[in-house]
Amino acid sequence: MTEQKKPLNKALPGLLIAGSLAGVAAITVGVLQLAPTVDDGTGGVVAQAGQPVPGIEMQNAAGQFVLPPTVGPGGKNVPLTPAKLDAPPPLAAEPVVPAIPPAKTKAGKAKPVRLRIPSIKVNAPIGGVTVDSKGNLGTPSLTRPNNTGWYRFSPVPGEVGPSIINGHVNTRKGPAVFNRLAELKKGDKIYVSRSDGKITRFTVSGIEQVSKSSFPTARVYGNTKNAQLRLVTCGGVYNQGAHSYADNIIVYATLSKKKG
Repeated sequence: MTEQKKPLNKALPGLLIAGSLAGVAAITVGVLQLAPTVDDGTGGVVAQAGQPVPGIEMQNAAGQFVLPPTVGPGGKNVPLTPAKLDAPPPLAAEPVVPAIPPAKTKAGKAKPVRLRIPSIKVNAPIGGVTVDSKGNLGTPSLTRPNNTGWYRFSPVPGEVGPSIINGHVNTRKGPAVFNRLAELKKGDKIYVSRSDGKITRFTVSGIEQVSKSSFPTARVYGNTKNAQLRLVTCGGVYNQGAHSYADNIIVYATLSKKKG
């Protein structure tokens, strides 16, 4: 599953919440305060995803442990650690291309319809998710483990701002769509197809594993000057009593190509 904070609002790129997984245009300080809660319990998942977050990566001269100042590049079998809470999103791994102007189709506003991540063999439909009365971000149905969820009040992928997409890491029956999300690394490609025929390519700029108790809301949902993407799922230790994972895996990516 995936977990995230409450969505900020349309200006914020959709905060991911979730008792299952995770899923805006520009945001303001006030918007960030409204970000949704993120939680990624699978509501019955019994498997454990990823490795517990080490929580520390460096020591200063006084021997105190400190978090790294930037989000790491990730990679298969590379332990993931969180960056400092006030660290900015990682820098783009490739030249950034201009965002796509807001567009509408005959059916209304354009929306994302399919997510492909070749390096981890993801080819999944994208549905819409929103927040509940408690401000928690919704997640795809556990009966459809291959589905992902786009936070509908975050920007459409390719438009200015951080677009949020979440998905489950597993279910009682086995691996789910984002089971291998923690293997992504800087430079990997993510493709999002839209209902208006446009295909956007995002390049991973960094990945981290963070405790749900210290979710980097501003880094995930904060304002950006270009089109960015956030993928969120659960990770770390699974608490069977709470039906929830201790951490979230967060992938940061920036628009690097578009067509259509």
